[in-house]
Amino acid sequence: MLFNSLEFFIFFIIVYVCYLPLNLKWQNRLLLIASYIFYGAWDWRFLGLLFASTSLDYFLAIKVDEIEDQVKRKIFVVFSIIVNLVILGFFKYFNFFIDSFQNLFDFFGLNIPLPALNIILPIGISFYTFQSMSYVIDVYRKEIKPTRRWLEYAVFVSFFPHLVAGPIMRARQLLSQVIEPRIVTPSKFYEGCFLFFWGLFEKVFVADNLAKIVNPIFTGGGSGPGYNGAEVLVALYSFAFQIFCDFDGYSNMARGLGKCLGFEIVVNFNLPYFATNPREFWQRWHISLSTWLRDYLYIPLGGNRGSILMTFRNLSITMLLGGLWHGASWTFVLWGAYHGLLLIGHRLIASIKRQVLFEEGSSKRWFIAKTIIFFHLVVFGWLLFRAQSLAQVGEMLHALIFNFHVNEQNGFLFLKFIAIISLLLVVQIGQYKTNDLMFLYRRHWLVKTAAYAMMTCLMIGWGAMKAEEFIYFQF
Repeated sequence: MLFNSLEFFIFFIIVYVCYLPLNLKWQNRLLLIASYIFYGAWDWRFLGLLFASTSLDYFLAIKVDEIEDQVKRKIFVVFSIIVNLVILGFFKYFNFFIDSFQNLFDFFGLNIPLPALNIILPIGISFYTFQSMSYVIDVYRKEIKPTRRWLEYAVFVSFFPHLVAGPIMRARQLLSQVIEPRIVTPSKFYEGCFLFFWGLFEKVFVADNLAKIVNPIFTGGGSGPGYNGAEVLVALYSFAFQIFCDFDGYSNMARGLGKCLGFEIVVNFNLPYFATNPREFWQRWHISLSTWLRDYLYIPLGGNRGSILMTFRNLSITMLLGGLWHGASWTFVLWGAYHGLLLIGHRLIASIKRQVLFEEGSSKRWFIAKTIIFFHLVVFGWLLFRAQSLAQVGEMLHALIFNFHVNEQNGFLFLKFIAIISLLLVVQIGQYKTNDLMFLYRRHWLVKTAAYAMMTCLMIGWGAMKAEEFIYFQF
């Protein structure tokens, strides 16, 4: 059941009409039923997995809170982490590691056949697993108290607006909203409708149209034999905005649905392509995951509290595992390693600048130059992320360097790319200058009306009429 489908629209209207007149207890009951129906619409067989994972961490968190002995508390929290990671690892990484070991045996000429299973990846498992793990860890750290009501915790884990693709919400961000009475005000409703509409535009018009540029080049090799570097570059630019609008679109729709229901869902993207360095980028991109990795992996490893080499080790491990979180492929591992190197390089450069008392320029031109340079570093990373194999990465890099030819066809593709992202860029520049992601919503009603009309025409005239899945559903 996709947010960008008529099926979901009907589903939400029914849920919403029933939800508004209910008291808190019955609202939560309705949300749990609706969330399980929503999740079961993907594959009802995984409802049992969601229920079991929810129940396990619910009871373990209570035990961790009740026990005084620190060793026993640690045993329970480690047990929760191990069980969650084993479940996630089995469904997401079993065949990846089996294939990797099989290739290794074949390389050394060892005839050792390994079993392969036809495993279906439960949608959203990475998101709700990380959310559930953080809850038990926060109880162990005594940062929160566990709820004694299973229903409240189950709503926290399975809340359907963000269940299958995040953001990854912490208990102190969402569970408290499940427990406390919620008030749906007209202003929240209007803001929610705007966020959902803007997210729908990002997905249906921008992301899905850019996919028509990206997919043929990555899956079919472009317009001729081999790759043309110019086409590869356009595909990379297009994918950079496709994945942003696809995921930011989902996050905005989730936030919009949450506001309509009286919830505040955290911002997951904050103009990431305006970042001038890797640290700032990860403060703006997939914020809920990057802060999760910081708080539950990077800092426990030691963060930057040790030597510079230990800091680099911690950054490398965090980004490698962050890359692997995105998918069971060596290209994702390489993508994570690449961003780890960017973070390490940025720290080294910053350290050198401090030692020589060098201050970089603060002019608008210097900012634009840094933004463009770093954007292209991110774009190169998207090649690693989107490529179907390491061999394809090599072939595309070769084309970018040795077979770069501008012609009428790739020139047309570039103009098409610019046309698709033009309105998005105008809005994002306004958001950046005003430091307000609701920039368009706060404009004069005439400006808003014109913008809404334009977006509606673009979606109806050139948007994807068939509801396409979101990219991050596969993660």
